[in-house]
Amino acid sequence: MELELNFFSSILIFTSIVVVGLSSFLAIKLNDSTRWISLTMIFVSTWSFFYGLELSSKSLEDMLFWIKLEYLGISFTPAIWVIFTLRYTGYPGWRKSWIFILTFVIPIITFFLVLTNESHQLHYADTWVIASGPFPVLGIEIGPWYLVHTIYSYIAFLLGTVILWKRFQFADPLFKTQTKFIIAAGIFPLVFNLIYQLGIIKPYEGIDLTPYAFIFTYLVMGFAILRYNLFSIKPIAHTKIMASIPRGVLVFDAKNKVVDFNPASRKFCAVPEKIKIGALATDIFKEKEEILQLITKGVQNTITITSTKASNSLIIKIEMIPILDKKSILGGTILLFEDITIATQVNQQLRDQAQDLKQLNELKDKFFSIISHDLKGPIFGVKELINMTEQGLISKDEFMEMLPEVSKNMEQVSILLENLLAWASSQLRGEFVEAVAFDLYPLLENQKKLLTRIAEENKIKITIQSHEKHRIFADKNMVDLIIRNLISNAIKFSQRDSEIKISTSLSEDTIKIDIQDSGAGIDAQNLKKLKEGISFTTRGIHNESGTGLGLVLVRDYLKKNNGKLEVKSQKEVGTTFSVYLPSA
Repeated sequence: MELELNFFSSILIFTSIVVVGLSSFLAIKLNDSTRWISLTMIFVSTWSFFYGLELSSKSLEDMLFWIKLEYLGISFTPAIWVIFTLRYTGYPGWRKSWIFILTFVIPIITFFLVLTNESHQLHYADTWVIASGPFPVLGIEIGPWYLVHTIYSYIAFLLGTVILWKRFQFADPLFKTQTKFIIAAGIFPLVFNLIYQLGIIKPYEGIDLTPYAFIFTYLVMGFAILRYNLFSIKPIAHTKIMASIPRGVLVFDAKNKVVDFNPASRKFCAVPEKIKIGALATDIFKEKEEILQLITKGVQNTITITSTKASNSLIIKIEMIPILDKKSILGGTILLFEDITIATQVNQQLRDQAQDLKQLNELKDKFFSIISHDLKGPIFGVKELINMTEQGLISKDEFMEMLPEVSKNMEQVSILLENLLAWASSQLRGEFVEAVAFDLYPLLENQKKLLTRIAEENKIKITIQSHEKHRIFADKNMVDLIIRNLISNAIKFSQRDSEIKISTSLSEDTIKIDIQDSGAGIDAQNLKKLKEGISFTTRGIHNESGTGLGLVLVRDYLKKNNGKLEVKSQKEVGTTFSVYLPSA
């Protein structure tokens, strides 16, 4: 095998050796996506090196031997270029097997057909030596597969270029510079190849200038990477950082076009597909005027909005950060989105718990006040009465005269004591709700019988107006206490010779119990406290003492049984307490 170097072959052999060394060094220095550009440079160098040896050969046999080795580079360079562009731009599915199969199937077939071309002439229909120039050059007649591979190569390089341009056309200027350099590395050699294929420039009738264009372009790129750290900031690294940020990030340029975003930002848009490179802010937030104002004002600010997505209500905090140049001229905008729904709910829950704790402390103080006054007074009074009777200070007849009043006080003490024990049980160790289905009317009738004597002493009539058989699903003991407290409360504030009306009604899956009196009514201030669940005390029409504990228990027990309480009242007209409980 005789080789004779010439000007054309020497340039290719020398530069390809330099580029191989340079790209090998870069392959070690660089990582991930940018390492694929080094691999592209190595395959181009392989093509150039063996093409240089082909141009140094004198016989057809030697030329055909070197051209088979050239095709290691010629066949696979377009495929490596496509994989590089996919990896460099951060395409998520670049490792998928079908992408590799589609990308490399034609290069593999091409290389195999070149190795076996003598038996089928599918790639080269004919080959000969052109001896008219200063050195021998291989002449070729292309076969059908040569056209297939040429078309594939053009498509691969153009596809890679489109991938790069689509990803970075609106990107940061730094990424744009890198991308333009890479696009030039893909397009510039193709121009020379097109000139060669069309026969416009073909030195000595057969020299292909494509490897010269490739090798010099990649030589410049290699030194640019070393000298200027061309890939010191890698788009794939940038993409990974953006993807790892839990908050939504949207970056707009001075014309309010999207130049960058992270996947999390799409969660905060009603139509996620609208967020894409080049999209206008006015299109993305067409129905969110407050966000558009935040962008257009160009002043750092933070707002909170409520948004509904998939029937879920979200509370979103949006922070706007202006991008200013050295002259403080607005060059773009960064929007940071954060879902603060849970944090807001937790803060509200903490505020509610603080309010509940405050009310609980107030009730605790009231609890001890009740024990020391409302319970102690009547019990000590009975004790003193018995003691005086035993000592003969009060006659039997006088004792019998006092007995109805004592009995009335004991009734009130009994209700108060029951409320105290129920409240203590609920607050200190929680309350176990044993919900069962039961008939409401017998319960109402029983509570009426228990409280009729107290009502009759004040000439008050208790009437159950509804006798329908309504069944409710709740804790029976708790409902007992709820009804007893509300009827007792109505008695306390009813005028003599008045009537307390109890009625029930069914609406869908809820039973409504109305307890209506025609008493003094509740003033606006106390009615507001009642609706807000704030405890308060007032004395009854007949000077009965009150603790406010009964209504606290009523609300608490209704809440535990999935019920609610409504109050309607008018001064000097009366009050209606409406209890809502689930039906069975």
